[in-house]
Amino acid sequence: MFASRPAVHPVEAPPLADAAENPLGVRMKDVQGMPGTPGGLALRLVQFAFAVGALGVMTSTSDFPSVTAFCSLVAAAILQSLWSISLAFLDVYALLVRRCLRNRRALCWFTIGDGITATLTFASACASAGITVLISNDLNLCSENHCTSFETAAAMAFIGWFAVSPSFLLNLWSLACR
Repeated sequence: MFASRPAVHPVEAPPLADAAENPLGVRMKDVQGMPGTPGGLALRLVQFAFAVGALGVMTSTSDFPSVTAFCSLVAAAILQSLWSISLAFLDVYALLVRRCLRNRRALCWFTIGDGITATLTFASACASAGITVLISNDLNLCSENHCTSFETAAAMAFIGWFAVSPSFLLNLWSLACR
């Protein structure tokens, strides 16, 4: 019980040889596809292009308002196109002024917005594809309807969803790593 205790003497850290060699607070390189990067801008422009394409093809038919799934695809495409073009403008601004868009609040908004638009686009594309299969294969009513246009719009919506998914996953990953 009367054992001696070790004494701890603080040791100073050696000074840095060169501050330029070991800069403080260096961030990791930006992953392409994240907000404020050229890859992120490219993803936003692809999302916008396919959302507008799906919207244009679907609204070019005269009988899309008669089916709720097609109306939801139009609504999802409008939301996706507005969200994507607004974030594309934000990415262009960030690239021009060389600003980083990785603060916690911005990433939270980007993640929530991408998650909502991805979910709505995917659900609407699935519903539209299901109705198109019903019309063409089961009811054999393609001669009376615009099946090719409906299939094209659903395919464009799926491609738009494939473009928004990496944005959502990269934002979620970046938010989780904070």
